[in-house]
Order: sequence, then C-alpha cells, then structure tokens
Amino acid sequence: MKYVIDPPRQAALPIRGSSDLFPVHRIYCIGRNYAEHAREMGHDPNKEPPFFFQKNPDNLRTDGKFPYPPGTSDVHFEIEMIVALKSGGRDIQTEDAMSHVWGYGIGLDMTRRDLQGEAKKLGRPWEIGKAFEHSAPATALIPASEIGHPTTGAIWLDVNGKRRQAGDLNQMIWDIPGQIAFISTLFELKAGDIIMTGTPSGVGAIVKGDKLHGHVDGVGDLHVEVV
Repeated sequence: MKYVIDPPRQAALPIRGSSDLFPVHRIYCIGRNYAEHAREMGHDPNKEPPFFFQKNPDNLRTDGKFPYPPGTSDVHFEIEMIVALKSGGRDIQTEDAMSHVWGYGIGLDMTRRDLQGEAKKLGRPWEIGKAFEHSAPATALIPASEIGHPTTGAIWLDVNGKRRQAGDLNQMIWDIPGQIAFISTLFELKAGDIIMTGTPSGVGAIVKGDKLHGHVDGVGDLHVEVV
C-alpha cells in the first residue's frame, strides 16, 4: 500500500529491562477516581458514575522532560498508575477483565487547568486542556507477569523534594477490573490500549525548572523535569 504522505510513527512505550516496545493504540483516562481529588475539584464522589476522556497516543513522552506548553499559565500535575492491555473486546465481564492486562507503568496527566476550566464553563470538550503535545510523561512498562496486579500500595508525587500528592491504590472509587469492564461497554477495547487510572488529591501548578518525582509501590518511579 502506498500512502500519499508518510504515515506517523507508531506511538509506543518502552519495556523495563528490554529493548522491546509496547505499541499504544488509545489512551483512556478516568476522571476523579479518588474521592479526595473529586472533592478538591468541587464534586461529590458518591453521586457520579465513572467518566473517561482520551489523550492521544503521541502525547506520551518517556525521556524525563516536560516542555511547558503554550497558551496557558496554569499547568497542573496529576500522578497516575498506567494499565496496559494485551487484548480487548466489547462488554468484558469484570471477573474476566484482568486477563486482558499486560502490565503497568506510571504516568502524569498534565493538564492546562485554565483552559480546561474555560472549556467546562462553556460546555466544550476537554482536549484543549488534556490532549496537548507531551501531556503524558510516562515510565517504561513492567509486565504483570513480574509484579502481579497491584491493588494496594502508596501512590505519591513530590515536586522539588516536597510531597504534594499522596494516596493509596486501594482508594480508587472504580477499581481496575471495573474500569476495563465499563469502558468496554462504550468502546471496543484493543490490544495496545492503555488506561490512566486516576490521581489522588493534591494536584497543583508547576513552573519551568520544577523537578517531579512520582512513585507507585510495586511499579516504580517516574522522574520528570519541567523545561
């Protein structure tokens, strides 16, 4: 097959300890999946069904740099555990969901909060605040065959050595099997899809020169510098 322009490079995440790559198909991000974060954003976590938005696969960046984006003066960090799927389908049952998981990583859902806020007020989509270039700094993935399936353990983020976010994976409102099952009722999940599983409370703004250190027990550490 001949393309009229060069096709884009396949977005991928590295695999820890390997030269292999994990090809990324789509990125699904769950919103307000930790109760305290939902409250700090002005919402009642007990009254909302789950909802998801997407980032673009080429928003991923794995070199430890986050270029401060244009058009904003209020960029926020959100530390999250990443789930990478090796298979998919429609209407996946909760009890079968984990059989589709290949592995785990750590990512940041970087957000142009001022632009997201304006979009919310106007009833417009969030892409301008969420799906901009380099908005998903991430680690290499680690296979579930090596670490199992984390359901509990600390998740935190330090900025310039000061703890800003802290929580536990067991504080997710919608656990990982529930997220997979729910998304599959609305989309056909595919091998290569990744899910960013939500962030604990404490999100805040960054500036150029900040150094971010994120951690998820059992998964590892993410180091990112704002440039």
